[in-house]
Amino acid sequence: MITFIGEYSGKVDDKGRLVLPSPFKNLLPTDGDTRFVVKRNIFDGCLDMFTYAEWERQSNEIYSKLNIAFNRDHARFWREYMRDRAVVEPDAKLGRISIPRKLLDSIGVTKEVVFSGSDFKIEIWSKEAYEASGLSNDVFLAIAGQLSQQR
Repeated sequence: MITFIGEYSGKVDDKGRLVLPSPFKNLLPTDGDTRFVVKRNIFDGCLDMFTYAEWERQSNEIYSKLNIAFNRDHARFWREYMRDRAVVEPDAKLGRISIPRKLLDSIGVTKEVVFSGSDFKIEIWSKEAYEASGLSNDVFLAIAGQLSQQR
């Protein structure tokens, strides 16, 4: 499994393409599958970008817990889970990816983005939303305290 770490700025060109930051591109196999699945993150207002293999692993794990054939809520959940996603692949030369405008619009991207490595996925944010999403030290410490009590 690939681990993505760091934050990098990028710009959307006139054709709606982004260049995958080279530290992330360099982690991809040179002779293997370099596809990603990009999905709208309904909780945080960003896009989640998973390697195709990681997407398959997570989707299979979720699907195995559902009873699509006999539970309407499970079927509705799965349908919604599968919405607003696309498969993208960086071009070999520059690492450009084309993300559908609908997905970029859904998170408010106009020109500038932030790619944020988040372990097994890359988050793509509008620059403004990323800057506004940071937590104060007090809020971060309060959440950390709550999480430590849940263990």
